[in-house]
Amino acid sequence: MDASPTTPRRVGVLLAGGVGARVGLDRPKQLVELHGRTILEHSLRGLHDHDLIDEVVVVMAPGHLDVARSVAAAYDKVTAVLPGGSTRTQSTLAALAHLGEADCHVLFHDAARPLLPRRVVTDCLTALGTYAAVATAVPSTDTLLEVGPERTLRSVPPRDSLQRAQTPQGFHAEVLRRAYEVAAGDPGFVATDDCSVVHRYLPDVPVAVVAGDERTLKVTTKLDLVLVEALMRLDEEG
Repeated sequence: MDASPTTPRRVGVLLAGGVGARVGLDRPKQLVELHGRTILEHSLRGLHDHDLIDEVVVVMAPGHLDVARSVAAAYDKVTAVLPGGSTRTQSTLAALAHLGEADCHVLFHDAARPLLPRRVVTDCLTALGTYAAVATAVPSTDTLLEVGPERTLRSVPPRDSLQRAQTPQGFHAEVLRRAYEVAAGDPGFVATDDCSVVHRYLPDVPVAVVAGDERTLKVTTKLDLVLVEALMRLDEEG
């Protein structure tokens, strides 16, 4: 479904710039094959096959662009495969630079999360009709501890107010560009995700939080590979 004249273009950005050192493999984790496809392709399909997404941009780890382009060739909504940076921030900025000054709604999704429910994409895009920034999260089922530098307990935050961040994260592109422009003037700037940049540097912009999904696991360790493949098998069985 193409964006109407009154609806900004909807772009999915697949962030695949990491190398996945903690998985302990000889290649980026997004190129590991699970259930007949690479993790990269599973994640790409989650964005590409959604009828509200008009375009997909893949940001891939340098040195592996040819593989990513080969995978993306089968997906007609993919308009670019870009080299990522050494940090998530650099990869996000590469995607924003590619998109230029166009007014669009953009979803950033980690390629390391290959199980992306359609409902989550729909909810993020719907929320962007009201909010300029959208996070995805699930409630924390464990009690979380804040630990001091000497591995001693500092505090126990109340669990009911805490949620675990996932992706996608969605934005009006011009708002995220502005947040990074402000952040560039901060010599102590460090970010692990894009919503935190908007929250910190554009405090007047509310960030909506939509419900994620427990199945949208991030592949970080070898155990995660086993869990995600088991979930894929369950999906196939029905």
